[in-house]
Parts: sequence; structure tokens; C-alpha cells
Amino acid sequence: MNNTEQIEIVISNTGLRQHITPGTHLAELAAAYTRETAGQSGKPQLPILGALVNNRVESLQYRVYTPKVIRFLNITDRQGFRMYRNALCFMLYKAVHDCYPKAVLSIDHSLQNGFYCRIESAVEDFQLPEQLEVCRAVRDRMIALQEADMPFVNRTMLLSDAIDLISPRHMPKTVELLQNLKQLYIEMNFLGDTVHKMSGKLAPSTGCITCWDFRTFEEGYILQCADTDHPDKLSLFQPTPKLFAIFREHHHWVDLLHTSTVSDYNRIVHDKGPQHLIHLAEALHEKKYAEIADMVRQSGARLVLLAGPSSSGKTTSCRRLSVQLSVLGYDVQQISLDDYFVCRARTPKLPNGEFDFESIDALDIPLLNEHLLALARGEEVKIPTFDFIKGDPYYSGKTLKMGPRSILVIEGIHALNPKLTAQIDDSFKFKIYVSALTQLAIDNQNIIHGTDNRLVRRLVRDNNFRGWGALDTLHRWPEVVRGEREHIFPFQENANVMFNSALLYELGVLKVYAEPLLKEVPENCEEYSIARQLLDFSELITPIEAKYIPYNSIMREFLGGSSFEY
Repeated sequence: MNNTEQIEIVISNTGLRQHITPGTHLAELAAAYTRETAGQSGKPQLPILGALVNNRVESLQYRVYTPKVIRFLNITDRQGFRMYRNALCFMLYKAVHDCYPKAVLSIDHSLQNGFYCRIESAVEDFQLPEQLEVCRAVRDRMIALQEADMPFVNRTMLLSDAIDLISPRHMPKTVELLQNLKQLYIEMNFLGDTVHKMSGKLAPSTGCITCWDFRTFEEGYILQCADTDHPDKLSLFQPTPKLFAIFREHHHWVDLLHTSTVSDYNRIVHDKGPQHLIHLAEALHEKKYAEIADMVRQSGARLVLLAGPSSSGKTTSCRRLSVQLSVLGYDVQQISLDDYFVCRARTPKLPNGEFDFESIDALDIPLLNEHLLALARGEEVKIPTFDFIKGDPYYSGKTLKMGPRSILVIEGIHALNPKLTAQIDDSFKFKIYVSALTQLAIDNQNIIHGTDNRLVRRLVRDNNFRGWGALDTLHRWPEVVRGEREHIFPFQENANVMFNSALLYELGVLKVYAEPLLKEVPENCEEYSIARQLLDFSELITPIEAKYIPYNSIMREFLGGSSFEY
């Protein structure tokens, strides 16, 4: 066959251009790529789990018919790790179904680098064995699946046929979700005779999923994933009782309201209107802020430290908590750690030469502690204001002074790091961790990660208040996540209390603003794959107009129109 009958592809991992026969599987190209790179390095290569094809994530089943740019993915790539994780969850689902056909698996939420799961009876006439026996049986079945190296297969079929296939499998949430889709055909996932619809592409086979664990935890189980930095090792798991308690509280609440999944949300918006869901979610937030204010009063603290990752709603939480503290008779003073950045010349840098604004050493810690000690002595302090355009602090005349009924609220990503307020006695502090810790799930086995939820929030906020397009935000996001893992998450259990800032209705509102931005991300950028991933779950959600949202809501921090000054 001559080159005129072939097509050109580019393997972007190496820059190699080659001509192939139309219809060639990615699996064939991946095998050739692995042989070549293994020969050059002389070292074993990590399994290829999938590829970016013109910056769209595809499984190795994909056939190439036209010229493409292809980048192969392994577990160390963000998209490759998601393929590994999706495949691992499907393995668990099949193992549970094979061992206990009358049981249902619920993957409730991520927990560190893994998932908290429940396995419960799906029918009245069946009782599961005790927890340890269930764990052993499911784990052994997963090991057998891994050793069998079974392929994950994608099949496109009529939507009606897909619904018929999964209807007998105790998956009412998935059935309801599919029934509401407005399409004729759908791609379903198969592992042997087990079928499901996973929210993303999968690794090629169970034999690629070599590093994982499944064990008991509290009333349920932990599905533990590999460490992306060391793929041959499990990620370190340390109990986080305060974080887990917030997840458990949230799931108890949404179970009571029957709003745990996207299909529940869509049904409530359709039947009762968006205002019903908004009123419930906002009332819960107000109740929580009042409870936390009471806890602060009972503690006798004079310094409230409020921290959380990007787009967690820290600033609005600071304002609303301050209102509740004022109701209790406090004179509330506020400080933002953003105003204590050091000048650009003193800002630490990353290995690539860019400024590391996520580092705690980007803050003037000695100056902050000097001011806090002076305020504790009753002295008046001049507070700096940071000019983000010039990269320097300046003094605008703002001062603070603490009286006998004063309480100081400090908000910033590093507020729970002991290094920040090392000179202040812990007895004076009350520490709060804020984050969008959990949200709607797509169905019982497919969650929407809190990180994705916060990313959508940030996309909307950056566009509204910084004039950034989605590409700018998506490009910066991996570095933001790195900073969170290094500087924020290790200190979250230091908190006296955690506040879940997620709102059950928010993705319906955010999609109205985020979808047009995401659709503008060009195909020739790697960020296109993340944009498509966010669009995939956003398209399942019924939109809600922002006009129904209160002016003091956390959502206003991202949408605009808040009654608070930021």
C-alpha cells in the first residue's frame, strides 16, 4: 500500500510523524510506541492506558481514520489517572455484582486518593454477610479479575437497548438518568457480561490495574488508589475523622431530602421548581454559620482562622460568619492574608522559574505576627494592602484596633498552617476549614469530584472578575491543585470545625456561565480534554437562572451581585 492510501499521524510524545492504514487501532500504535521507548530507555515502561487524540481523551479501542495528533497517556498523566480510576471503580462494581447480585454498590465520595464505598442489600429478602467477609470476597474477586486481564469494551448501542440491559441490575438512578437523555445511541462499557455507563474513558484491561487495595473503613469500605508520583505503590492513607464526619453528615442530609444524584436534582427542579432547592441549600448554610458562631463564642477565642482551597467560598464564609458573630455581640475585625504577600523580589519560585504564590513563604509571616501581637496588646496597627498589578504592598491608611468585645477573623489558604501564627498561643485561636467537599453524584457509582466542582466555580469567577477565558484558568489549575496538596490539605484536620460550602443547586447555575466558556477552549490545546470532561457532566444537569439566588449566597462570590464587598 502506498502513502497516498495511508494517513499521517503525529505521536506528540516523541514528535514522530508516521503513515498508517486508515482504521488502525490505538492499541496497535501504543504497542509499537511502547516497544520503541522501552528499547531506547532500557527500562520497563508504564502501561499505556489511553490517548489524547486531537486533545480528546480516547480509549485504546479507538480507530484512526483521518490525520490525528496522538499523545499516549499513562497513570502519571492527569487524564491517564482518571482512566485508571474509572476502570478500578468498574472492577469493583463487577466484583460486587458477581459476589452479591442482590446487593448494590454506592461509591459515596473521594477520600484522600481513594473512594469511600458502601455495599448494601438491594432487595428485602437478601441479607449480606458481615463486613469482613464481604470485604474478603469482593477483594478476592477483584484480584481474580486483575489476573484474568479482561478487556474493558466500549459498545455503541441504541439508548433503549442500554436501558433494557441495566434495568434488572438494581441501578434505578442510572436508569432514570439514561431515560432523560435526548439521544438515540449511547456508548456503554462492558467487562465480561457486566455492563455500566462510566463517566469517562477506561483503561484497556484489568491487567493494567495493578496497584490498588480494598478494605473495611468505618461502616463501609475504602477503595484505595495508586500514588500518581509512585505508580507501583499505594497512596498513603491516613485517617481524617473530621473530614469524614462532614462527608457522612452531608450524605445523611441528601438521603433525607432524596437529592443525592443528578437525576434527583433534575426531578426536583422540574417538579418543585429551582427555588425549592435553593431555599433548602441556603437555609442549611445559614444554620451552619450560626452554629459555628456559637462554637466560637463557647471556645472563648479572640482569633478566628478560616482556611480552604481555591474557590471554596472562603471570603463569603468570612463575611457571613462575621455577621453571625456580630449578632452575638462581637465587634468583628477582618484581615485577608492576601494583603500580607511579600513583594515580587522576595516571592519564592518554582523549579520552572515561575512565582510560587501558593507557598506559605510568599507571605510576610513576621509582619503578620508582629501585628497580631500588637493587636492583642490593644495597640492600633496599620494594615497593608497588596497591589497585585505592581506586586508590592502599600499602606492606604487602613488601621485595626481590638477592644474588649473584639474578635479578629483571618481568611486565607494558609490560615490553618501552624507556621502562620506560631507566636500566638493556641488557646486564643478557633480554626475553620471551608471547602466544597461534596456535591451531586451522577449515579451510585459515578461521583462528581469536589475538585471539578471548585474548578467550575473558578472558571466562572475568573471570567467575571479577572476577564480570563477558560483556557487561562484551566492552564493554571494544575499548579493550584499542586499547591493545595502541599500547603492546604495536610493541615485541614487542624480545624476545630469544617464547613461544607457545596450547594446542591450550584452546578445548575454555574453551567449557564461555564458552558459557553468551555466551548471556546480551542482543540489545539491540551486543556481541551479537561474542558470536554467538564462539559460531559454539565450537559446532564438542568440549568437554573441566577435571579433566584440570595445576594449573600456563596454563589455570588463567583457570579457577582453580592451584597458583601470583596
